[in-house]
Amino acid sequence: MSEPSTKILDHIVHLTPPGTVELASQQFRDLGFNVTPGGTHTGGLTANALVILADGSYLELISFTHPASHYPPTSPDRQKRDSNPWSHKHPGWIDYAFLGSSDPDVSIARIINERADLDRSGAAYDPEVDGGRVREDGKTLKWMITAPHEERKRGTLPFFCGDVTPREWRVPIDPPSNSKHPSGVLGIAHVRILTMTESLDAQSSQLTSVVGDPPVEHSSSGYTWSLETPHSGLGVLRPRLILSAPVDEDEEAYLAERGPGVYEVAFWVQPGGKEGTSATPYGKIVWQVKTT
Repeated sequence: MSEPSTKILDHIVHLTPPGTVELASQQFRDLGFNVTPGGTHTGGLTANALVILADGSYLELISFTHPASHYPPTSPDRQKRDSNPWSHKHPGWIDYAFLGSSDPDVSIARIINERADLDRSGAAYDPEVDGGRVREDGKTLKWMITAPHEERKRGTLPFFCGDVTPREWRVPIDPPSNSKHPSGVLGIAHVRILTMTESLDAQSSQLTSVVGDPPVEHSSSGYTWSLETPHSGLGVLRPRLILSAPVDEDEEAYLAERGPGVYEVAFWVQPGGKEGTSATPYGKIVWQVKTT
């Protein structure tokens, strides 16, 4: 049996302050996105809403339900809150996920770790753990998460989300209007990861172990991989994963404040849609017009 692809972009995570999922949803509507209600994750620490795209990927608009100070310092809920990999992240683009395996007997962690051993890249993933959430309509979703071994790698290396329940429960593509947006957005054009210049080559080697393919472009300032999406075979343009060093003082300041991770997300837009750049209150957006 052939191994599953490890380069299918599943979703990108955008964090806002505690209790602000509804506010973030309105902010993204103001940017021209159609936002679909999500739900509360297992354990009740986080809640989300979704921006579903025609290429099958989506944006996850997430926030913690309460600030850390809401929980008594030694309580189990506070410990869970503090140990969440996103608990100390600044608001904005904080992480991205590739589509994992839906077969419990197929371990994405094993596949990547075996590649990394051969490549000697140093990439390492922990065994799969269970995850899930309850939708607003009461439907319970279940999935398996595969994440980098080192928490500091989250947002630079992707995590993987493999559905146990049907993916269309997690990503409701019906009705088709869920993935139609006033801005003209069709899908993801690129996800750009910012890292330090001195870490660029080592980080590239690790991402190659994860993606399973070498970069399609390489220069002194960065590397680019071609990814797939859940609907790649349906004529949609494929996204790119870009790893780059900062190119100006603003990017250097961003990197110094937040550390390596997702810096900007670009969207394919149909002709007549948005162009140029925009920003959420916390993250950069690029609108890229589809010309072919």
